[in-house]
Amino acid sequence: MFCENLSGFFDVEERLARLSGLGDQLEAFSRTVDFEVFRPDLKKALAYSDGSKGGRTPFDPILMFKILVIQTLNNLSDERTEYLINDRLSFMRFLGSGIV
Repeated sequence: MFCENLSGFFDVEERLARLSGLGDQLEAFSRTVDFEVFRPDLKKALAYSDGSKGGRTPFDPILMFKILVIQTLNNLSDERTEYLINDRLSFMRFLGSGIV
């Protein structure tokens, strides 16, 4: 049942375990897909500069690729994706960011 144990409801580890038990699709992707395999092709396709001219450090290509996976699986706009990355523990865990 959804609210059977509220005493640990706000405990992150318990909530993540509950998400895992419910079949977190993104967690399954993380276990089965080696995203690092895509890094060389992504770096080549993105053609980031070497940074010698200054500017902001680019986002990690694997992180951006995972965000595209989230967007595609959930049919999300950029704005909605940004909001949900900040809101959902499953998204944070998949991206390796946030409070997880």
